[in-house]
Amino acid sequence: MASPRISLEQWRALVAVVDSGGYAQAAEQIHKTQSTISYAVARIEEALGVPLFTIEGRKAVLTPAGRVLYRRGKALVAEAERIERTASGLAAGWEPVLGIAVEILFPTWLLLTCLDKFAAEHPQTRIELYESVLGGTDELLQEGRVDLAVASAVPDGFVGDPLLQTRFVAVAAPHHPLHQLNRDLSLEDLRDHRHLIIRDSGTRRSRPGAWEVAEQRWTVSHKATSIRAATMGLGFAWFAEDVIRDELNEGHLKPLPLVRGAERWGTLYLIYTDEDSAGPGLQRLAQIIREHAKKCGTNTAAPLQ
Repeated sequence: MASPRISLEQWRALVAVVDSGGYAQAAEQIHKTQSTISYAVARIEEALGVPLFTIEGRKAVLTPAGRVLYRRGKALVAEAERIERTASGLAAGWEPVLGIAVEILFPTWLLLTCLDKFAAEHPQTRIELYESVLGGTDELLQEGRVDLAVASAVPDGFVGDPLLQTRFVAVAAPHHPLHQLNRDLSLEDLRDHRHLIIRDSGTRRSRPGAWEVAEQRWTVSHKATSIRAATMGLGFAWFAEDVIRDELNEGHLKPLPLVRGAERWGTLYLIYTDEDSAGPGLQRLAQIIREHAKKCGTNTAAPLQ
């Protein structure tokens, strides 16, 4: 078998240029000089005999061949990183640190219950928790910054198991003007009021966001801020029912009587970054999350009264 003409570091440079949006950004991202990055990309073009970029206006964009090589190169770099993580896990035995990304749709109380149970069994293992939204979860998985994720969609290149069915309900505070209409509501009724939305935590915004039905919108970064704004009567929103269970039970939020669209359903998935390299700690944490999510699904399936 012939030796590869392109080194892993050269492929890594190409991937960094494309993902970060330029040579200078790539140099900063992977801690190399800009000239080193430029040479690596030029070396790929020279060795393979294909141009990777073409100039359109003032911007360099991938050629068709460049797109193919970028995708293959990215897969190669990711596989090399997975191999190293596997080796590290095998050498270390029980993992000292676990990274987990959890979308904000997953109930906070349920997440903390799972982490508390795991910590009681293995207090020596540190948890790095990322509370993410939409494309932010995808990026954490794709960049290998977490070992496990709970997400509302499975990104390309990964496999996920259904974990929990999530019911979203349209709500507002009882004193909000929409509730004062004292009748069934249409989506048209919502257009004159403020819609509260939680921002995608990803840098590339790779997944479609919330169902935007009003021109008046507040987009915030944390679900606690959005829920608090809703209870103050500052807007309406669709929230995962289990996330606002206390606010509903205590009367701080009330479902909107929409003729259509009052509720939506989604599925949360449990996704390993690389299941083959999952150590005993990660496997145990995943098991705990599955068990508690199953109980949650059983106990919260009844609709709101």
